[in-house]
Order: sequence, then C-alpha cells, then structure tokens
Amino acid sequence: MSNVIPAHAGIQRLCFFSLYALTHFTLYSRSYCHLCDDMLLALKALQADFSFTIEVIDVDADPALVAVYDELVPILIGTKEGIPAQQLCHYFLNDNVVRGFLSIPTS
Repeated sequence: MSNVIPAHAGIQRLCFFSLYALTHFTLYSRSYCHLCDDMLLALKALQADFSFTIEVIDVDADPALVAVYDELVPILIGTKEGIPAQQLCHYFLNDNVVRGFLSIPTS
C-alpha cells in the first residue's frame, strides 16, 4: 500500500467531508465566562465520536445579541441539514441532548 497521496486527493477529501459533516454548533459565549469555557471543552470532547463544526460568538460584540442572550450564556444552538436550528442547552452542556441531536439522521 502506497503512502503517496495524489494532488487531487485533498479536494476529494474536502468534498467527502462536506457531504458528511452536516452538523454545526453555534456557541453564544462571552469572555471571562468559565461556564462558556466549560461548555466549549465538553463540546470539543464530543468531536472524538462525531464530526461537526463549532462557531463561538461573543454576545458582547453585538448589542442585539446581548439583548437576546445576555444572562443565558452560554447557549448552544445546533444546526443540521434539513432540520431547523435548535437551542440545545444553556449554562451546561447536556450530553444526552447533544448526542441525541448528533444522532438524528439527515435527509
């Protein structure tokens, strides 16, 4: 078996990844928030078992986000192709809820 990877293999891998990494999480967070840091670490630990992307948004950077999420951060929103965005948990990562969301088949 050869270890040589053809020049176009990276493109194929990107296409493969985009077909199967359909889950995206948005973590509404803020600086100096230990609960936010804890939720991010717990979410990243799940990447050992599941493929997904994470976007961290600082609510304090946008007054409109502060108005909506201020006292509730951290808040985790899950998005999956074919499924509307859902608020999954806040303050603490609910492992059962997040794993359940990750296990939902997509269309």
